[in-house]
Amino acid sequence: MTFAQQGGEGLSISPAVIEPNRSLDPGTSQQFSVTLKNLNANEQKFYLSTRDIIDVSENNTPIFSDGREEKTGMELSAWVKLPMAEITLGPGVSEKITFTIDVPQDAGPGSHFGSIIISVDPPEIQESGAAVGYQVANIIAVRVTGDALVDANIRQLSTDRYFNGAKNVDFSARIENSGNVLIRPIGPVEIRNMLGQKVDTFIFNGETQSAVFPGKVREFTFNWTGEGTGFGRYEAVLSPIYGEEGAKKTMSSTVSFWILPIKIIGPALAGLAFLLLITFVFVKLYIRRTLAHMSYGRARVVNTRRRSKNVSATLLLVVVMLTVTALFMVILLALFA
Repeated sequence: MTFAQQGGEGLSISPAVIEPNRSLDPGTSQQFSVTLKNLNANEQKFYLSTRDIIDVSENNTPIFSDGREEKTGMELSAWVKLPMAEITLGPGVSEKITFTIDVPQDAGPGSHFGSIIISVDPPEIQESGAAVGYQVANIIAVRVTGDALVDANIRQLSTDRYFNGAKNVDFSARIENSGNVLIRPIGPVEIRNMLGQKVDTFIFNGETQSAVFPGKVREFTFNWTGEGTGFGRYEAVLSPIYGEEGAKKTMSSTVSFWILPIKIIGPALAGLAFLLLITFVFVKLYIRRTLAHMSYGRARVVNTRRRSKNVSATLLLVVVMLTVTALFMVILLALFA
């Protein structure tokens, strides 16, 4: 059986998501509507049913309860009252269906989730596992008034690679919703270089506005592509906000990574190696020339001076190489950081 959130093989349902702007009080009812459209070239009978949603996948496709999970108190399907169990639509015909959500008097505060499923197979065939047709469904998210718990945190923020060759970095953030209401974390991601300077800012989850279900952990993946060439250690600071207007909360997490542009550093390192080699050869020639002018006959005095000069020459070589390397790194930092 195939499944689609909004449009299937021969049927569409809209809107794909029903989420009232205000909370519903226990013991009240409210009407909503969906529009079905037969995309087939022939007349088709469709069956209507409801089911609870326990989570959503990364592509925002609902994950349905199979009835065997432990009750969480966030179920909704039993509240949905459909006006019909089946409907027949002609080819290309649309039909608006109005349904009612009756909130029980003892409904718990927080978010509740369910779905209207439209299928070419009767519900009993779907439950038996013998269904072969297609079905579509929407997402219904209703919040019930009361002492709702709004709480979330970033369990982990990471990059796919610690060392990157360019300003093109993939991130992964695992956000846990430990409250009892649906949250949509949205906020800035600041990129800072090793000097603590902010070099870029972009918005996390701004386009899709994907949600995290109560009691669930959801993984978000996103990318940063900056301008120019970078070099050195960087930090990404993720600070999304969540919650209702007037009572927004924030969470934050930081991850560090390196940008090492190999196409630039490779030739530069080759040049540095060549420069160090020339320096080494020059110092060695200088040492040999100095030793050649020493008198071989001055035994102990000359040997003592020779050992002193050898130590001094070696120290000079090390200092020169470290100085050249340090200058090289400073130049790279000044050019690309």
